[in-house]
Amino acid sequence: MGPLLLVLLSPLPWVSGLPFYNGFYYSSSASGRSLGNSHSEGIFSGVKLVVETPEETLFSHRGANVTLPCRYHYEPALVSPRPVLIKWWKLSENGVPEQDVLVAIGLRHRSFGGYRGRVHLRQDGEREVSLEIQDLRLEDCGRYRCEVIDELEDESGLVELELQGVVFPYQHPQGRYQLNFHQAQRACEEQDAVVASFEQLFRAWEEGLDWCNAGWLQDASVQYPIVLARRPCGGLGLAPGVRSYGPRDRRRHRYDVFCFAAALRGRVYYLERSEKLTLAEAREACREDGAQIAKVGQLFAAWKFQGLDRCDAGWLADGSARYPVAHPRPSCGPLEPGVRSFGFPDPQSRKYGVYCYQPC
Repeated sequence: MGPLLLVLLSPLPWVSGLPFYNGFYYSSSASGRSLGNSHSEGIFSGVKLVVETPEETLFSHRGANVTLPCRYHYEPALVSPRPVLIKWWKLSENGVPEQDVLVAIGLRHRSFGGYRGRVHLRQDGEREVSLEIQDLRLEDCGRYRCEVIDELEDESGLVELELQGVVFPYQHPQGRYQLNFHQAQRACEEQDAVVASFEQLFRAWEEGLDWCNAGWLQDASVQYPIVLARRPCGGLGLAPGVRSYGPRDRRRHRYDVFCFAAALRGRVYYLERSEKLTLAEAREACREDGAQIAKVGQLFAAWKFQGLDRCDAGWLADGSARYPVAHPRPSCGPLEPGVRSFGFPDPQSRKYGVYCYQPC
């Protein structure tokens, strides 16, 4: 057994039998390591280690259980098996540092951070080392690396995970371009969402999102999607697309933000009441109904994935008044689906109902 594997198999001082975890920052120049997608391979003494992962992006929804496939094999097949150590981690992205997920050898494993208790290794088939994640969260989407380490080689494959969701633009109650990047992050989180990535905004643009106000994205760039070119939105001479201002100063510059809300596990509904409500009365009415006043991200998700369709404007948790239209008709505003907004009315106004959210 080589010295590298001896180090990796040293027991953890706090969990008997688990491998020592040191981040695996070691030289692997002999392995021919590849960071590409689909599969990677290394050759040592005529034996090739191959790690296979899917090329296509996996899609799931919040609260679901998902399996990130990963298998490995040797070419030619080994006469006697080698002990291997498996490491899964989530890659650094948009300023978020790399996150350790799970390390395992044989039937023993250790998970880390927010993944602790939610992940385990699936080893149903021969040399299968797939990662199962339970109760998916918004922050779980991203790129994951499956690494296989034996006494001679170190190879890995990449799996990309996305959640089904909806991108929506969001403004500060005081109006356009009031949020720096950190305030934009908080604003999305308060609406049960996260700041959208460029890939999420691009998919939303492909599906028809057209918005003339620039907003922060996850990588601290500022962009906006245009389907119909027009003079106030970059001019008539530019083709449709996602227009970019590039990276901006996270503290000094101020814009709107594009948020991403995942599909819901609960239910959003318009509370039937004979009278209209103030904002405070709306909050209390939802509580009395065994629910809570809905957030903007929850309303957008219910409109997108549950077909919520209502022509009555209602209060939301941020103090805005909105209503979702899945089936456009002349009496409900513009003739395209969407969530209509009345902005942020006087909280004492009694012109609106309320949308409530009831978790599963």
